[in-house]
Amino acid sequence: MNSSANPGESQDREMSHAPEPPSNTPVTSPDPPPQPSYTIFSRRQKNFIVFMAGLGGFFSPLSANTYLPSIPDLASYLGVSTSLMNLTVTVFLIFQGFAPSLYGDLADMAGRRPAYLLSFLVYAGANIGLALQSSYPALLVLRCLQSTGSGGLYALNSGVISDISTSAERGKYMGAAQSGIMLGPAVGPILGGVLSQYLGWRSIFWFLLIAGGVYLAVYAVAVPETARKVVGNGSVAPRAWWNKSLLQKHARRKVVGNGSEEMSLAAGLPKPRLRFPNPMKSLFIIIEKDCAVILLYNAIIYASWYTVTANLANLLKNVYNLDTLQIGLCYVPFGVGAALSIVANGRLQDWNYARTALAHGFTVDKKRGDDLARFPIERARLDLMWPPIFLGSLATVGFGWAAQTQAHLAVVLVLTFLMALFLTAVYNSMNLLLVDLYPESPSTASAANNLTRCLMAAGGPP
Repeated sequence: MNSSANPGESQDREMSHAPEPPSNTPVTSPDPPPQPSYTIFSRRQKNFIVFMAGLGGFFSPLSANTYLPSIPDLASYLGVSTSLMNLTVTVFLIFQGFAPSLYGDLADMAGRRPAYLLSFLVYAGANIGLALQSSYPALLVLRCLQSTGSGGLYALNSGVISDISTSAERGKYMGAAQSGIMLGPAVGPILGGVLSQYLGWRSIFWFLLIAGGVYLAVYAVAVPETARKVVGNGSVAPRAWWNKSLLQKHARRKVVGNGSEEMSLAAGLPKPRLRFPNPMKSLFIIIEKDCAVILLYNAIIYASWYTVTANLANLLKNVYNLDTLQIGLCYVPFGVGAALSIVANGRLQDWNYARTALAHGFTVDKKRGDDLARFPIERARLDLMWPPIFLGSLATVGFGWAAQTQAHLAVVLVLTFLMALFLTAVYNSMNLLLVDLYPESPSTASAANNLTRCLMAAGGPP
């Protein structure tokens, strides 16, 4: 009986070890790990960072334009001609153009925070000197130093927005951050006119010192590092003390829990190597022919804008016999036009980005970002710009006609409003495209933009 059972058992064992026939079921590879979010910052945190970036960018045009209504008073106090006083406007623009070339490379290399902190320290020292000086040479030199401190904030502004927002949502964030830059020429003369008329021209620089000091204190305590080469999407702990804010350091103890993601992101970051900032990097961008077209057009727009704002005070005083406060109030249409343009254009840019993506078969991922290698980003950013370009050009020509014929004051103010409304939209859209084209070095790209626009504008004021 045992012998009859054994052959069956051995046959069963042989069949159990026989190779199974190939299956028709396809072999699937494991799913790739999900891509990390473009940024870990919440909407509330991003709104705060954008607000601080916009407020920081406000100081450069604020410093340039609060000064304009006080030019006649300063010329009388120092005993110099209006032409020499206008020279202080020109050199301010020149240094405002070159400063971001240093700060932009520093920010892309070492982080946004050290660039911001250094910029405001230089700015504070210059304002102290300007408030205390009593000679034209000192005024000229200190205005250059003031411009060096505040001028870099323009490039840092764009870099921060590129750090925390994908291309699909960058329009509204860039518009909000650029609001300070575009509102400065409108708010500055009003504020400068009030301070100069009631407290004297020195109060302008004391005010700028106090405002800059308050901003510096809040920034040092509360604003986190955002540079992607330093902190990745925000989940990598900064190594250097100058990249850490007090609130960020405290919050990391409670929030960060995914250590493996942080380690993987940190491993992909380049090892930081501090060096002296290279201002030539922005020049390399300028000589690239595709970007040169964008930079040249932006420079023409800004030169038109600044020529009008710089000469409007003299026009209103000499032709319409307005006092300093009234001159400042006449800059309100600039601010209203720029504010409306910023809000509307930012949302229109995001809408057109999504529309272009749908038309060309691309998906929009606001959380992780989109691959722009084959995306027609130029079309997404420039499709809507032709009407504002045409209407803004007409408004600029109309302003020149109104100034020459000494038209009614209301005509002049309406035309300044239209200039701000349309030219701001074009300028912001061009700058947005430039940041999209240089995602790895947005501050350096913005520095190139700032250099060309300020050098072009420096030839505007008489």
